[in-house]
Amino acid sequence: MTLRERPSAVPGLACLVWLGLVLLSPPTRAQAPDTEWPAYGGDAGGTRYVALGDITRENVSRLEIAWEHHSGDVCAPDSGCGSTTAYELTPILVGGWLYACTPFNRVLAIHPATGEERWAFDPEIDVAGRWANQLICRGVAHYRDASAVAGSVCAERILTNTLDSRLIALDAATGKPCPGFGVDGEVDLALGVGMVRWKGEYSHTSAPVVIGDVVVVGSAVGDNVRTNAPSGVVRGYDVRTGALRWAFDPAPPDVAPGGRSPAGWALSSPNVWAPMSVDEERDLVFLPTGNPTPDYASKWREGLDTFGSAVIAVRGSTGERVWSFQTVHGDLWDFDLPAQPTLFDLERDGRRIPALVQPTKMGLLFTLDREDGTPLFPVEERPVPPSDDGDLPVSPTQPFPTKPPPLIRHTIGPEDAWGVAFFDTRACRRWIESLRFEGVYTPPSRQGTIMLPGNAGGSNWGGVSVDTGRQLLIANVMDLPFVVTLIPREDFDRVKRENPGVEISPQDGARHGMRRETMLSPLGLPCSKPPWGKLVAVDLEAGDIRWEVPLGTVRDIAPLPIPWKAGVPNIGGPLTTESGLVFIGAAMDDYLRAFDVETGEELWAGRLPAGGQATPMSYRYEGRQYVVIAAGGHGRAGSTMGDSLVAFALPE
Repeated sequence: MTLRERPSAVPGLACLVWLGLVLLSPPTRAQAPDTEWPAYGGDAGGTRYVALGDITRENVSRLEIAWEHHSGDVCAPDSGCGSTTAYELTPILVGGWLYACTPFNRVLAIHPATGEERWAFDPEIDVAGRWANQLICRGVAHYRDASAVAGSVCAERILTNTLDSRLIALDAATGKPCPGFGVDGEVDLALGVGMVRWKGEYSHTSAPVVIGDVVVVGSAVGDNVRTNAPSGVVRGYDVRTGALRWAFDPAPPDVAPGGRSPAGWALSSPNVWAPMSVDEERDLVFLPTGNPTPDYASKWREGLDTFGSAVIAVRGSTGERVWSFQTVHGDLWDFDLPAQPTLFDLERDGRRIPALVQPTKMGLLFTLDREDGTPLFPVEERPVPPSDDGDLPVSPTQPFPTKPPPLIRHTIGPEDAWGVAFFDTRACRRWIESLRFEGVYTPPSRQGTIMLPGNAGGSNWGGVSVDTGRQLLIANVMDLPFVVTLIPREDFDRVKRENPGVEISPQDGARHGMRRETMLSPLGLPCSKPPWGKLVAVDLEAGDIRWEVPLGTVRDIAPLPIPWKAGVPNIGGPLTTESGLVFIGAAMDDYLRAFDVETGEELWAGRLPAGGQATPMSYRYEGRQYVVIAAGGHGRAGSTMGDSLVAFALPE
């Protein structure tokens, strides 16, 4: 009998081979589940943290661009637009789609694995308009209606507020305005806030937040224009109908030195232009307020500062104030709160305390109990320099947390002057000698006052990231001196005319205008010693600085592409991962970087097509982890302009 005639031989052999392969092969791993990034800050509390470990310290160097999306929405300084763009977006990811907004306020649905558009909605803002805060949209919000039939129109909606003061609800599936929300899917946010001199004086740049069935919006009001500017009122709207549910006026009920709006809200009151955060369980929305406008005038305010430059907790359902904590008394320095209050659980003595950390422009971190606003590290009232101008009364003390220490320097003198050449250093030394400076809260003056830090921070709108498991906070900060000079009213027109290109504002209603500028040497570099930008890790339990490293090089801002790691100005924020990585762009060179969260060691730098002045986000989709950052530059900061949303991932 031949082998062919023995039908059981081959099948039996094949079975043995197959069984051996099964026994010797490793078990097949199930594909890791997809994740979301459902809110601007990653979660409602803004931790900017992801529990993902696919990208690690060992493999991060292998990251490559997975896809790149171009919006086309960019206005460079010489483009002819009314303002420049700043692509400060952090997208959200819900229901398998990325939702983003462009500097022109267009809203996009983008595939998370390919970068292809599903739909685009254009609110048709006037790009040629005069926008006080550039053309900016930092993000959008998402709402899922549990009472609606799944898949029905606007059962899931994307909410966006625009530069021209509209709140818009869109169907997440189609991008079409939601019927029944306001008028044709829109609510007019300029109604009732007071006279707006030009459309861009009152606008909305940060994403709204959703708590329960209420969508909450703040506003951005043009700085230093006048004493009767639009109200800084914060409002909550019904997320289904657009009806006004509540309004929180950040001024005492008996205080309105600039008058009141048609709706009865105080004019020039502190506004909330930075991102807000939400504690759904406690029905709390946390508001980081600015200072009353104008920045450098105080005598006329008469109590309007009560809730200025403060963290305020309000009920999400009613708008009722629960508590407030002021970080600057009578703010005369434009030290308004610039960043989202970040919510986390602080581990202390075996307990977990519901906490909040508020970054500030001063480089100070205030750590508070988010249930009642009590400081979790002692806060001291320390004497600060007096004013030499009767029009500028100042508080005799300011609050300083005992821990953590300041993340940036608070002193500068002629001996600290810096330049790349002798004449450069000498010019800076003479300039410093001519100005007033007696510490971080030195009042503005007609002589000219050094502001260290300047109005850009310290921290800015990019905020911080908190790794709760490691009890580490990661912050990027700037360390730049500015100069503010008060201009007598009778000299204002002449000074304005003689100094084109310098920020000079009228402060109408006050007795002086203002001039504000970065303290730069003749060769265009800061007059203080580098680093001018840092990445800092703070031990949240101990309140100590764990490490700090310079952030960024001068490659893309110097006349020659020299990769000097000086630590440069930065705008944006950090992202941390469970695997122990910190991702950040922000610096004025065109890179996304990864650092070791434990040591601050730089592990990787990926080249971007334009400036990454944004905060990255991350997610896993179909088994692959992506890190996404907007790379469109920042017109006023002078970084490389573009229109890209870039996704990095490990090779497939």
